[in-house]
Amino acid sequence: MAMNLRLRDDQTDALKQRAEQEGTSMHAIVLKAVDDYLARTAQEAIVRKTAMAQAAKWHELMERLK
Repeated sequence: MAMNLRLRDDQTDALKQRAEQEGTSMHAIVLKAVDDYLARTAQEAIVRKTAMAQAAKWHELMERLK
């Protein structure tokens, strides 16, 4: 799927400079950033779901310990 990405001028300049430093393309850096974001937020969602399940499981005990 094609899409347009509009960056501020400072973002474009920084991205271009980083791509040159790393010897890669701006496109490759953006794809890596998206992959990293998706992996990180997926992990956060798993942790959040597990925490909610454990909080519900142990709610009664925690209330008694207050």
